[in-house]
Amino acid sequence: MTKRRSRVTAALFALIVLLGTSTSYARIDGSPVAARKGLARFYEQALAWGPCQPFATDAKSKGLYEREGIQCARLQVPMDYERPDSGTITVGLLRRPAAEQGRRVGSLVVNPGGPGGSGMAHVANMQPNNPVGKRFDVVGFDPRGVGASLPRVQCLTDPERDAQRLRPKGESASQIEQENKYFVDRCAERSGLDLLKNVGSRDVARDIDVLRGALGEKKLTYLGYSYGTRIGTLYAEMYPKNVRAMVLDGAVAADGDTVDAAARQAQGFEQAFQRFAGWCAQRDCPIGKDTNAAESKFRQMIEPLKKAPLQVGERKLSHSDANTAIIQAMYSDRLWETALKGLQELKQNKGGTLLQLADQYLGRAQDGSYSRIQDAFVAIRCVDEPPVKDRATLESNRRRLLEILGNDTIPTDETALGPCAFWPAPHTSEPHSPKVNGLPQVLVVSTTGDPATPYQSGVALAQALGARLLTYNGNQHTAFLAGIGCVDNVGTNYLADLKLPETDSVC
Repeated sequence: MTKRRSRVTAALFALIVLLGTSTSYARIDGSPVAARKGLARFYEQALAWGPCQPFATDAKSKGLYEREGIQCARLQVPMDYERPDSGTITVGLLRRPAAEQGRRVGSLVVNPGGPGGSGMAHVANMQPNNPVGKRFDVVGFDPRGVGASLPRVQCLTDPERDAQRLRPKGESASQIEQENKYFVDRCAERSGLDLLKNVGSRDVARDIDVLRGALGEKKLTYLGYSYGTRIGTLYAEMYPKNVRAMVLDGAVAADGDTVDAAARQAQGFEQAFQRFAGWCAQRDCPIGKDTNAAESKFRQMIEPLKKAPLQVGERKLSHSDANTAIIQAMYSDRLWETALKGLQELKQNKGGTLLQLADQYLGRAQDGSYSRIQDAFVAIRCVDEPPVKDRATLESNRRRLLEILGNDTIPTDETALGPCAFWPAPHTSEPHSPKVNGLPQVLVVSTTGDPATPYQSGVALAQALGARLLTYNGNQHTAFLAGIGCVDNVGTNYLADLKLPETDSVC
């Protein structure tokens, strides 16, 4: 018999399925895009670098883009690479020039993950004295449809997003599907079909090659975190001879099995929660000293929020927000102290810290504006993967999850059709295991206690790419440039001097 897990796993898993990391890779068919006609003007464009303040789209980016030492520009790419003269997308760029220009290697292009994460904000937020910043112009970009890139994906307004977080989840499949249809209709209305058809990872990889050309780089040096490993792998499949070096940190699953990958991610978060519970048990822990009962205790603490969200100033902490807050804290043990404080507050009928953690996950700034990462996540995922449009398949997937997780409390509403079933644009990619020929050896970093992109996904990606694997023993999501000397040294030596360890190594 499989071990029966507590109900909090189901609650966490349900949210992970809705918001978690995308799990399959996209197959790109046809001839290399760079060889097609009509693209030379994009590759040869001159970038006009200047102040970054005009690129700000919310309160967070406004503060980041006022920092010294950064420059911004706009890159023009085709809306539709099959019809390059039919319209363009403007991709926002931000760079921090190399601190040691005399020893400069070139440009390092960075994608922080998501899908929907802002590479511009990520690079602006990096420490100026980070190891790679000495030798590289570090360049972040907002992928098509995201952040400062135009047009951008927008589905829900800020007030609608706030209301959604407070609204109890529909109890029946039909209610949930109505909510999903409403969301999709708003996406089509506010984003436009042209963008929704061309917002997928396939085209982001193409944009990166245009960016490489516009930066004047013969070959690409790339750093991708989480979903950014998918983008890097796609690029490697499409343009293996254009790759100089890649660090892929926190790999999403490489085998294209979305159900198995989702189950591993659910297990990853549950294991992270158990580690947190063990740490918490040594302190004044509201979920108790018994780690085996910690999940049940947490569930009991947040259960009243279903009917009565907790007042926090002019806002309220909902049941889903409390779940989201704990998921956010599981991304790094550096957030465990904050999670502990939030649970201690909740015991006193206060919800400020948990609400702040949930806002961080969902991209909500203090002024009430959202980063749109959630909208972009759904839009990208719906064109990256074949949609499930029949309930029989959903039920089959649910049964597989039961077999893998040994959890008889996976929500029955998993048989409700998701947003992608109603998406107005066709999917542009197919799941598959990556196959790359002619790629120089690259570096994959995987963390043993990573909940969002479990360790074995990195192992599998390294095997698929013939890459060198660097294992980090820690409890966090991604590790490179996080101040971990051993990891930073290996990754920096490789990016700067193309020196990899002779064998797979451990930090």
